Amino acid sequence: MSETAEDINQPPPAALKDTSLHAKIIDGTALSKSIVASVVSRVQQRQARYPAFKPHLVIVQRGGRADSNVYVRMKAKAAAECGFGFTHVHLPADATEAVVTAEVVKLNADPKVSGILVQLPLGEGIDAEGERRVTEAIAPAKDVDGFHAYNIGKLASRASDPLFLPCTPAGVMRLLDEAKVEIAGSRAVVLGRSDIVGSPVAALLRRRDATVTQCHSRTKGLESIIKEADILICAIGKAEFVRGEWLKPGVAVIDVGTNYIPDATKKSGQRLVGDADFASCAAVAGYITPVPGGVGPMTVAMLMDNTLRGAERQWEEERDRKVIPLPLDILEKVPSDIEIAMAQTPKQITQLASEIGVLTTELEPYGSYKAKIDLSILDRLASRKNGKYVIVAGITPTPLGEGKSTTTIGLAQAIGAHLGKPAFACVRQPSQGPTFGIKGGAAGGGYSQVIPMDEFNLHLTGDIHAVTAANNLLAAALDARMFHEATTPDKSLFTRLVPAKKGKREFAPLMLKRLEKLGINKTDPNELTPEEARRFSRLDLDPETITWNRVLDVNDRFLRKIKIGMADTEKGFERITAFDISVASETMAVLALTTDLADMRDRLGKMVVGTSKHGDAVTADDIGVSGALTVLMKDAIKPNMMQTLEGTPVFVHAGPFANIAHGNSSIIADRVALKLAGIDEGDDPSRVGYVFTEGGFGADMGLEKFCNIKCRVSGLVPDAAVIVATTRALKMHGGGPEVVPGKPLAETYTKENLETLREGTKNLGKHIQNTKKFGIKVIVAINQFTTDTPAEIELVRKAALEFGADAAVASNHWAKGGEGALELAKAVVDACESGEPDFKFTYPLNIPIAAKIEAICKDVYGADGIELSEQAQKQIETYTAQGYGDLPICMAKTQYSFSHDPKLKNVPTGFTVPIKSIRLSAGAGFLYPLLGDMQTMPGLGTRPGFWEVGVDVATGRVVGLF
Repeated sequence: MSETAEDINQPPPAALKDTSLHAKIIDGTALSKSIVASVVSRVQQRQARYPAFKPHLVIVQRGGRADSNVYVRMKAKAAAECGFGFTHVHLPADATEAVVTAEVVKLNADPKVSGILVQLPLGEGIDAEGERRVTEAIAPAKDVDGFHAYNIGKLASRASDPLFLPCTPAGVMRLLDEAKVEIAGSRAVVLGRSDIVGSPVAALLRRRDATVTQCHSRTKGLESIIKEADILICAIGKAEFVRGEWLKPGVAVIDVGTNYIPDATKKSGQRLVGDADFASCAAVAGYITPVPGGVGPMTVAMLMDNTLRGAERQWEEERDRKVIPLPLDILEKVPSDIEIAMAQTPKQITQLASEIGVLTTELEPYGSYKAKIDLSILDRLASRKNGKYVIVAGITPTPLGEGKSTTTIGLAQAIGAHLGKPAFACVRQPSQGPTFGIKGGAAGGGYSQVIPMDEFNLHLTGDIHAVTAANNLLAAALDARMFHEATTPDKSLFTRLVPAKKGKREFAPLMLKRLEKLGINKTDPNELTPEEARRFSRLDLDPETITWNRVLDVNDRFLRKIKIGMADTEKGFERITAFDISVASETMAVLALTTDLADMRDRLGKMVVGTSKHGDAVTADDIGVSGALTVLMKDAIKPNMMQTLEGTPVFVHAGPFANIAHGNSSIIADRVALKLAGIDEGDDPSRVGYVFTEGGFGADMGLEKFCNIKCRVSGLVPDAAVIVATTRALKMHGGGPEVVPGKPLAETYTKENLETLREGTKNLGKHIQNTKKFGIKVIVAINQFTTDTPAEIELVRKAALEFGADAAVASNHWAKGGEGALELAKAVVDACESGEPDFKFTYPLNIPIAAKIEAICKDVYGADGIELSEQAQKQIETYTAQGYGDLPICMAKTQYSFSHDPKLKNVPTGFTVPIKSIRLSAGAGFLYPLLGDMQTMPGLGTRPGFWEVGVDVATGRVVGLF
């Protein structure tokens, strides 16, 4: 136990002034000041490079012992002097052991805390065994007192080093070194056997090759043992126990004792002395530490040193992201996707999280191989610079496929598992509709997949089910509201909406929002006039304007148009409505575009379900359901983490349609990945990682919406774009024969055909040129097939460069995993490191709605112009009047052509885009013009994919899933 502040300020013992003394005084006060100054300097040097670096010491104290209060104040003062953060957790004297331990465990998990110290003794009610359990609850990496069994045990072993040395023993060794006492080969006697001083000091001396004898009060022949000592450590706890005549001349005496003896000359009536009689020992010893002014100040100084070293270690560990790749057993004949996925054993998701720097408190595992990430990670990593951001898009889709998802995963594997850089793939969660229909899942393919593939393509963590529940709650609420408004008089309707509870009426919080919207500045329901109460109660929703459908995550063509309200209990209030597939819900688009929980609540409340008979937009807030929607979505907002076949991280989050909504995974998942892939200020730029996020369908769809919608909301700018193409798909755009499911491919697609391929590269060229207009570097990924010839690959490569691509590289990640995408990955890295993007949007938000639509059609699709229907023109007028004119545009059109007509392949020209109607997604924050009839509920074909899907009952494994 160190001295009090009063003791430290006492003058040294009178004997110290006697110049005839033989011993040289080892000044612990001066040395401690030097150590603290060094700590201050090291902190400042590191903060000069890394401004976010901040050591933080926490002391947990139970009760209010006077001496403990003094020690805490001393340590707090030293921490402030060193530039540390400091927290004093002061628990009541009757706090149980469990309460103290729980506080310690919470601090273990706090990434801002560098060191934890439990101030001992804990006081009445917690015995020595309880104190041991409390101190061992401290994480060894934060045990700056050095008392944890892990650190003490490592100290006793010559084969390993503890994370921290106990402060007082470490101070003893520094004092010996300061005096230049030769330790190796010397005989050292440690007088004392406590776990805090005696035993650790003995271990430290042995590690320095001293021959150590450890004694205690019951040691026989103690005086003769001490007489042989070259170094004597006094830690027996007896005032002035050791006498000078016991010492060997020239011995180094380190006095750790803190004992009080009566002294009438002191105001307190007592004086602090050590375990050695200073006057007699100083006359014989070669070196001696005074009490006070010796070991005591060193204890606090070494605590500061430990705290800094703990912070330095923690800082490096948090930034040291080492993903351990999973080996691939690559077969020459590539098996089915599900066979490849099932043959790989994934890492435990907790292990992957640790590798990429996700804390246990930020991870919510769902089984062994998937987890949600808590949004608090964004606060912890807020000061970190983002990693490199790459959008993966493709040419105009064909039935032959381009392999965007496969390329996204292959790139992440190449950079993360082979180039050794942090790499993250961010992809959408697939709907069960295509999974059991004809398209298949979205986990990638071949040796570039997300695993476990079956979990990825099915329920995952239930986000789509949450979207379904929220969407349908709103649908139920609006129909119920219309029913009650139609069957209830004004006064009764208001009374039911604002019932008296215990004789008092109060508005629900969301009701106050509606009152504000209506311009009614009252908060007491009893103060509303009958007219105000009527306006508040009646939404007067026009049934003909309702745009909100129910949803289901199944392809079901017979729900595309339904009649509801058929039961007798609905009293004839029938109406025609429909089901959409769940991923077409605006709720899903909100999930993908939201930035945090508060923003999601606001967006869900703004969702418009229709228009009132007075021309006002009716929202989820008006219906009073937005709070409940947020509750249903509060877990879905957290991104899901999975892994690739090679054990690199993948974030799977949200799944909005790419031809109705904006078709990109969530902003939140991208932000989390970019922070985990990022670097701190002062870091070597070569440590930066990469995030690959995918835009749905062709670059005229997913990438255009990524830039004009997602980037506006997120404020993020891509460093590069990868456009995926295959020779087969390009040949189809070049005039190749139609592909019929179930029939063999024509020779055009399986044999070299340079003329057709050359014509098809025009489609690739248009996508390259469109992407360059956004100011983004473009790398073309030629997704290679076994039938591709060198001449075909070279033709596409040269054409891509002629159209303005920054690089064009063939990639064989489907057959070889990350290794097959290495050259493509290097091209991406080179492009991202070659300079900052000069990003620009296609249109400003403050121009008329029609002008924004026309800008996309002309600049991106290559149209001559647009033609607005009468309905679309009226809708533009309505949305502008309602205040929605400044929203971005999300075009709803066919994915199979640059135009509105799926039959127009390659790069059509000379067409005008007809705008049939325009719909509003106020919560998601965009307007979506409809370019023809768009199906929001797919149907099942004659031979859907579910025929193959089943379970191996012997193993429980899914079979037949792609």
